[in-house]
Amino acid sequence: MKNRPFQERLGFAVNGLKAGWQRERSFRTHCLFAAAALVALLVLRPAPIWWGLVAVVIALVMALELINSAMESLIDLLHPGQHPEIKAIKDMVAGAVLTISLAALVVALAMVVASAVQRGLL
Repeated sequence: MKNRPFQERLGFAVNGLKAGWQRERSFRTHCLFAAAALVALLVLRPAPIWWGLVAVVIALVMALELINSAMESLIDLLHPGQHPEIKAIKDMVAGAVLTISLAALVVALAMVVASAVQRGLL
């Protein structure tokens, strides 16, 4: 699939997002949190740097969730049985999603505090 036209490669990426939405409850949950973050941005109207920071952490969470789901699917296809190494691999990728999700929560908290300070509420 190397050297395909851009439009075709973009289609593959969009199909990946669709598959993530259709197959993974966690991806849909992260999408809902992303929508909530957008609402918070619209309500709080923080400085532009916060918009960028929130966009980056949302993208990282969503991307890692897709990677986690893809790895789990591939591992289950190649090795459907249980194995301690397989469990460790799946747990580590899930840990990566948890780590960036916690970082996203820290960014959200910092944004709310910064907005409150900016408005003189704190």
